[in-house]
Amino acid sequence: MTCSVSDIIALMEELAPPGLAEEWDNAGLQVGSARSQTGKVLVSLDIAPAVLDEARRLGAGLIVCHHPLIFHPLRRLVTDEPGTALLRDALLAEVAIYAAHTSLDASPYGVNAALADLFALKDRRPLAEAPPLDAYKLVTFVPIVHVTAVSAALFAAGAGVIGGYSGCSFQVEGMGTFTPGPGAHPAYGDASGPNQVKEVRLEMVVGAKKLDATIAALLASHPYEKVAYDLYHLHNPAAAGMGMVGDLPTPMSLGDLVRICRERLGGPPLRIAGNLSAVASRVAVCGGSGGGLAAAALQAGAQVFISGEVGYHQAQEAAAAGMAVIDAGHYHTEWPVVPRLALLLAERALEIGLEAEIIVSEVHTCPWIDGGGE
Repeated sequence: MTCSVSDIIALMEELAPPGLAEEWDNAGLQVGSARSQTGKVLVSLDIAPAVLDEARRLGAGLIVCHHPLIFHPLRRLVTDEPGTALLRDALLAEVAIYAAHTSLDASPYGVNAALADLFALKDRRPLAEAPPLDAYKLVTFVPIVHVTAVSAALFAAGAGVIGGYSGCSFQVEGMGTFTPGPGAHPAYGDASGPNQVKEVRLEMVVGAKKLDATIAALLASHPYEKVAYDLYHLHNPAAAGMGMVGDLPTPMSLGDLVRICRERLGGPPLRIAGNLSAVASRVAVCGGSGGGLAAAALQAGAQVFISGEVGYHQAQEAAAAGMAVIDAGHYHTEWPVVPRLALLLAERALEIGLEAEIIVSEVHTCPWIDGGGE
């Protein structure tokens, strides 16, 4: 049995809503067709030739990754270059690629949640909360024979866009009732008494910038004299945002936290700023390139900040303010999300009866090696 790539994308966008992504990001379905079928999904941090080879060997028709293969706009498709060669190979192999980048960073189920779990942080919250979603759900009620025309008008006005998809709506049939008052001119039914009309409840998401145009399109295309509709303001998932801060189950020294980093993050080379004997009870984490959140970690009362790619001056300022820093590298602080994401996808697929095998990639794409030394 197989499922469609779009089925997996729908699950991914429950876990990491596209609305959480930064404006500069480029994520979503990057290669392949959402309509293609697959029985296996490979979850990886990055896309690399070895990951694509693994997908082909396992028979996976979709790779779900964190870092996008296409990040900057493509100016040419010259297959002598590594990135475009990989695009060509994925297309020829009919392996789709879906990336959840900053949406997964900001998700309460994503990169930073996985990192916080390694240290069992309690009472956690984001270091930088995600801004409120600037979007609404529009709900209206349309006679069955007019659903296609009204939907088309709303889509043309910009409603029904979710991530990389357009024309998105939900429809369910029901029975509408009304009694016209004096002077009313109903499009359907009897003007002199109670009426029942078969209607469709039509729902779709509308961005705030498209809201006025969408309502105008609804009123212009709807057959009723008085159009009933509801607007629901959409909110971010609870605890969405970049980084996380929380309390350790029991206080421990910076040296103990360093040991845990080495044991649970795959033994990365570490850069440490601080007193190894100092005891901490509150810790902030940010997977990937998180040095920019060092000041937010300090403001949140963290005594230790664990991240990757912390700059020299960022670490210097943190140490001067009394907050220790553990720089465990971009790759190693993000990799824990891979098995976590695979497990969440598998659990959600099972809940809804979707037959898909979710596989954790065994390819480690970190370019750095331990140089050793005497």
